[in-house]
Order: sequence, then C-alpha cells, then structure tokens
Amino acid sequence: MSCVHYKFSSKLNYDTVTFDGLHISLCDLKKQIMGREKLKAADCDLQITNAQTKEEYTDDNALIPKNSSVIVRRIPIGGVKSTSKTYVISRTEPVMATTKAVCKNTISHFFYTLLLPL
Repeated sequence: MSCVHYKFSSKLNYDTVTFDGLHISLCDLKKQIMGREKLKAADCDLQITNAQTKEEYTDDNALIPKNSSVIVRRIPIGGVKSTSKTYVISRTEPVMATTKAVCKNTISHFFYTLLLPL
C-alpha cells in the first residue's frame, strides 16, 4: 500500500490517504480527502499544494507520488458570494451627511457615498 500525507492549512497534524500504485491522480486524491473529511463536492473545491516544494497542483490528471506530503485548502466553487446588502444611490440628488451616525452601517454608507466618484 502506498500513501500520501495531507493536512489542512489550519490543522497541526497530518492524516493519511492510502492507495495502490506509485502515484495517485489529483482528482482521486481530492475525492478521497473529501470522503474522509465528509465534505460535499457541491459546497467547495480543494486546493492541493506540495508541502516541501510549495508547488500547487492544478491539473486533475496530475500524478502525486507516493509518500508525498500536501497542504489542503478549501476554496469556494462559485467564487466569493456577494453580501446581501445592496445600496441604491441616486447621483442626481446631493448627499447630505450628519455627524451623529447611529451605527456602523450608516457610517460605512456615508463613506461609500462620499468616496463614490460622480
């Protein structure tokens, strides 16, 4: 049995994935890690980096040699989700600012409209 040692960047200890052969494809390694860590493929993808050389594996067909150590990071599949807050600003009306802001949202909205180019 061959193995690849992996750890998430936020963890201290390595875990092990076992397989037959001299190499494992990146795709198969991701599947095994996601299965062991109970991650859903629809929620995130995994970024795999060689722990010694810092080489990032990007091709799903790339072969990772046995006894390698890799660092794993979870990354979102669809990119970063946008926030639910949406500001609609009319550029025809003058922006009036008060010095007595009640909450952070008011202050951030003020700076957003202040710095917005006309």
